[in-house]
Amino acid sequence: MKSAYKRAQLSNGLTLLGESNGSNVSSAIGFFVKTGARDETPQESGLSHFLEHMMFKGTPTRSALQINLDLGSLGAQANAFTSEENTVYYAAVIPERFAEMQELLSDMIRPKLDPEEFAMEKKVILEEIALYQDRPHFFLIENAYKHYFGAHPAGNSVLGSHDSVSALTHEQMRDYFQRRYSPSNMVLVATGNFDWDSFVARAEKLCGAWEDFAVSRKTEPYPGKSESHVLRRKKLNQAHAILLTNGPSAQDADRYPMAILATIIGDSSGSKLFWELIDTGLAESASVDSDERDGTGCFTAYLSTTPDQLDRVVSIARKILASPLDFSDEDLDRAKAKVMSRIVLDGELPMGRLMALGLEWNYRRESTPLTTVIERVKNVSRSDISNALKHYSLSNWSEYRLIPE
Repeated sequence: MKSAYKRAQLSNGLTLLGESNGSNVSSAIGFFVKTGARDETPQESGLSHFLEHMMFKGTPTRSALQINLDLGSLGAQANAFTSEENTVYYAAVIPERFAEMQELLSDMIRPKLDPEEFAMEKKVILEEIALYQDRPHFFLIENAYKHYFGAHPAGNSVLGSHDSVSALTHEQMRDYFQRRYSPSNMVLVATGNFDWDSFVARAEKLCGAWEDFAVSRKTEPYPGKSESHVLRRKKLNQAHAILLTNGPSAQDADRYPMAILATIIGDSSGSKLFWELIDTGLAESASVDSDERDGTGCFTAYLSTTPDQLDRVVSIARKILASPLDFSDEDLDRAKAKVMSRIVLDGELPMGRLMALGLEWNYRRESTPLTTVIERVKNVSRSDISNALKHYSLSNWSEYRLIPE
C-alpha cells in the first residue's frame, strides 16, 4: 500500500504532518521542537536537555509515576533526545493504542515543572555529565566544537557543564519553556498505521488551546577557521584527533554531494580511510562526516589510534583529504549504494520516516518523499562533487587532539 502524505496547521500555528500506510503493523508519533543548545544563553547552558528530562516528570494531570505507568500500559517504545538544534519526544505503538499515545504525549509537552522534581532531576543530569566527560570521544568532540565555533552558537554544549547545570534555577527553566515551546515552533508528526482525520481532530482538541508566540533563532553561517589545540587526560590508552573545516548547512543543495564524498572518504567500511588506516591496523577508528546544521555546517574527520601512531595517522588522513576527487567511478557508485540503502532501510519503518519528516520540516519547512530523496542521491555525479568543493575546498582545517598526560 502506498504511503499517503498530508499536512495541516492549527489556528495557533502548530503544524501537523502525517504519512499513513495501512500495511504497517505499527504507528509512530512525535513532537519536534525547534530548540536546542544553540538557543541557550551562556547562563542557560544545558537547559534544553534538562527540560527534556522534565517532560517525563509530571503534568498538571499526571504525576511522574503515572506517566511511567501509562507508557508501560500502552506498550510504547517511547523516548526523547536533545541536540544542538532540536528537542524531540517520540513513541512507537501498535495502531490500537495510537490515540492514547497521542493524548499522553500531548499532555507531557505541557509539563508541571515541579520544583521538587527539578531539584531531584538536576542530580541525575549532573551524573550524566560526569559519565560523558569520562568518555574520551565525547570529551574531545565537545571541546573541539566549542573551540572551533567560538562565539557562534553552533558550538554550544548540549549537556552543559557541571557548573552551568548546578547554577540553573527552576525559574530559568520555566522562562525558557515559555520562550521556546510555542506551537508555531514545533511540529507534530505521525507515521505508519493511523487515521489522519482522527489524528487532526485529536490534535485540535488536545493542543488547539496552546498559546502561540513568536520564536526566533540566529542562523548566521560560520566561515570556519584554522587552528590547533591539544588536550590531555590521564589514563588514556588511545590518542584521538578530530579535524574540522567549513561544510554545507542543512539548507544547502551541496549537502547531497558532500555527504556522498564523506562516505567515499570515511565510511565505516570500504572507504579510503578504511583501507589506509583501519584495514592496515594503523588506527582503531577513522571516519568522515558532513555535519549539517541550521544555516551553517562543518566537514569533520575523526581518528583514534595508539599515542605513538597519532602523527602518522593524522598525516595519512590529511593527505587523503587534500585530494578529495581522487576516487574511481566504482567508489562513487559504492558510496551512493550505501547511502541509498541506509535511507531505504530507515524509511521502511514508521519510526525512521517520523524522524526524517520531523527534522526536515524543522530545517527546511518541506517534506520530501522517500523516492525523491533516493533519486537525488542516485543522481549525484563527480561534477556535482567537484562543484560543491568549489564552495567547500577542504583546505582550511582546524585540528584538535586528545592525548595521554
